[in-house]
Amino acid sequence: MLRENIARYKSLDFFARQVVEGFITGKHRSPFHGFSSEFSDYRHYNSGESTQHIDWHLYARTDRLYVKQYEEETNLRCQLIIDHSGSMLFPLEGQGNIVHPNKLTFAVYAAAVLVELMHRQRDAFGITLVSDGIKEQTPCRSNDMQRRHTLVMLERLLSTVSPQDIPPHTTSLAESLHIVAEQMHRRSLVVLFTDAFVRRDERESLYDALRHLRHNKHEVIIFHTFDRTHELNLEYGSRPYLFIDLESGERLRMQPNQIEAEYSAKMNQMQQELQQRAIQYRIEYLPVDINMGFHQIITPFLLKRSKI
Repeated sequence: MLRENIARYKSLDFFARQVVEGFITGKHRSPFHGFSSEFSDYRHYNSGESTQHIDWHLYARTDRLYVKQYEEETNLRCQLIIDHSGSMLFPLEGQGNIVHPNKLTFAVYAAAVLVELMHRQRDAFGITLVSDGIKEQTPCRSNDMQRRHTLVMLERLLSTVSPQDIPPHTTSLAESLHIVAEQMHRRSLVVLFTDAFVRRDERESLYDALRHLRHNKHEVIIFHTFDRTHELNLEYGSRPYLFIDLESGERLRMQPNQIEAEYSAKMNQMQQELQQRAIQYRIEYLPVDINMGFHQIITPFLLKRSKI
């Protein structure tokens, strides 16, 4: 299924370009327009560089290749953080399937879309992959090599992560966020994709790490990623199911409709607590249902970017 879906969209690169182009030309054009988009001058095209900004109309008149240059209006630095703990693999059949994604697949494709946006805006971006600590991390850069390297990292993440790759009970999102906060010496925008599934006794540690990022003057967006129907509301029907904890491997057979009301209440309480802490720390909190599309990511990101 992974290879079929990647083949369908050619690559993360192709998919991200298609989403961004559709966003720019569609009903969401206005939040995008104006960011680093003012034309400045022409220069000669250098062999081997991207053809994205070649002026083909000018080429038709002069038979020479010229590249459009734009005024760089902002200097945003953004660190994308993707939580790929075991719980992010829910539902398992959604790994690599962008039509019906799991949480990790949605986060990877969403990150690729933001990378494409930032590359077009000449923003500097880096990426941090977190499971049992920081697994991979790149510093913020704005060149095309950084973009290609980031997309390769993301495609590799899609193709290699499985429940067997996640050590049980070792996820330390809070510790990783503390490290990120200390490593970034310049004020940056931190974009975090996570389902925020941590044990009750670890929640305060997570909140402390978020507060640490803000204390160090970084702007923060949390894209709280979940499957609303099955994960928040437990809508499975009346027959028994076997539930498996994707981080510990613990198994539990039960009939979901018997605990649906109590479960939903506790999940909503957890979500509200995270949202309240975000408000307290002046963090942008965005709940994201993986079945509702990428407009949930692009519009809030661009609005936040415009405020920085």
